[in-house]
Parts: sequence; structure tokens; C-alpha cells
Amino acid sequence: MRAQFVLSEIGVGLRRNLTMTFAVIVSVALSLALFGGSLLMSDQVNQMKGYWYDKVNVSIFLCNKSDAESDPNCSKGAVTQEQKDQILSDLKKMSVVEKVTYESQDEAYKHYKEQFGDSPLASSLTPDQMQESYRIKLKNPEQYQVIASAFNGRDGVQSVQDQKGILDNLFGLLNGMNWAARAVMAMMLVVALMLIVNTVRVSAFSRRRETGIMRLVGASGFYIQAPFIMEAAVAGLIGGTVACGFLLIARYFIIDHGLDLSHKLNLINFIGWDAVLTKLPLILATSLLMPALAAFFALRKYLKV
Repeated sequence: MRAQFVLSEIGVGLRRNLTMTFAVIVSVALSLALFGGSLLMSDQVNQMKGYWYDKVNVSIFLCNKSDAESDPNCSKGAVTQEQKDQILSDLKKMSVVEKVTYESQDEAYKHYKEQFGDSPLASSLTPDQMQESYRIKLKNPEQYQVIASAFNGRDGVQSVQDQKGILDNLFGLLNGMNWAARAVMAMMLVVALMLIVNTVRVSAFSRRRETGIMRLVGASGFYIQAPFIMEAAVAGLIGGTVACGFLLIARYFIIDHGLDLSHKLNLINFIGWDAVLTKLPLILATSLLMPALAAFFALRKYLKV
């Protein structure tokens, strides 16, 4: 097979169907940009989970005098020093516990004023209305139920709260958005495949005389198919390159510059350039193979003598 002939046929085919070729490039670029974006979103969520789950605590809130009057869990009165010592002793004996920190009423009041000092409620609160608590760092954040089952309902304990539950709601929302992006990506891939198949068939129909002559002189099926397959592959590769450009530009302007989220949202540990760059070969390979395979199967009936 002469490479010059194949390349010339690719150029002819792309020029003949310029509008459809452009549509293929755009649809492939958008679908693969969404594909790469969904992969990066998964990496971002996993990185955030690893970062934040490592920082979450389980909090055991202790009964105060106000709770004793209004909360059924504290019906036996405010927590006593003996009860606090027993809770601390039991926590230190548990193998799932990595670290225990005590927060007094004065410390809780100070932290509340720092976070919500501008709210109208803050001016009416006093330190004795705040709750003492133990903040427990677990070796494995998934083992919250071990603490909850051991201390819920115990005398002097008002409630056991897991900060991980709050994060689970956030990550559930992010995962839902990621699956929505994947659904749109799947629809865009279907559209791209339909455009590729249609473009290849139109190209094959417009050159049916040439392919008929080639069949009559004994050209192999692969020799006849090669220009059409490579046309689709080239259009897909251009789309994949554009998709890679989208991802690089998005990473640069959204996180590093432009919106500059890495500085505005410094509590979020954003994925690095390495995560983006490792996805580019996969996107380029998909952009090359997907159109080529679609063209191969679309052309089978045109090779029948």
C-alpha cells in the first residue's frame, strides 16, 4: 500500500465532507472533554475525601445544666466529674481511637464567638450554656458506629455526632454531579459515533465508483477501507486534541489563574497538573480508536462484491 495514495485519499475525503467532518470534530471534542472532566472530578472527590476524612472528628457532647431541664437524654442532670473521667478512661482503652481532645465550656464559647460572633444569638449566650465535649480522632473514620454505640444513652452524654456525616452529604452531591456529567458524556459519544458512521457512509457513497474499480482489479478489503478509516481517525484525533486543550485551559484558568480557586478556596486540596497530564494519553487514544472502529464496522457492507 502506498502511503502517498492513502494520504491523498484522506485529504480528499475530509474536504468533500467538510461540514460533517467539522461536526465530528466538535462532538468528539465535547464528549471527550466531558469524559476527561468526569475522570478528573472523580480524582478530585477522592483526594478531598482522603484530605478531609483524615481531619474529621467524632464529638461526644456532655450534658450541662440547661440540657438537664430540656433534653430527655440529660434527664439525670448535668455531667459529673466522675462521669467525665470514666468516659475519658473508656475512650483511651478503645483500639479505634487515635487521639482524644477535651473542650471545656469556656473554650466552646470562645470558638463559637470566633465563628458566629456577628449573629444575634451570640450576644445572648453565656459560657455556662455551652457544652463540654470530647473530640475524638479515629484511626479509621468509617468506625464512627463503634463510638456511637458505646456512648449514646450513657449518663452525662447529650449526643454523639460524627462530622463525617456532613462530609458524606457534600461528597454525595459531588458524585451526583459527576454522574450527571458522565450521562451527558455518554449521549455526546453516541452523537459523535452516529456522525462518524454517517460521514463515513456518505464519503464511501460519493466514491463508490473508485472503490468499485478497486474491487474489480483485486484490491484487498483493507486497502479499500484504509483511507476511510484513517479519515475518521484523523477527525477524531483532532477532536481529541481539542478536548485535551479544553482540559489544560480549564485547569489553568479555573484553579491556577482567572478564577484562581486554589487561593480563594485554600481549604480544598485541588488535584495537580500530574492528574490532568496522565489523562491526556487516554483521551487521545480513545479519540483515535473510537472513530476508526466505528468506520471499520460502518464500511463492511461496502466491501461486498
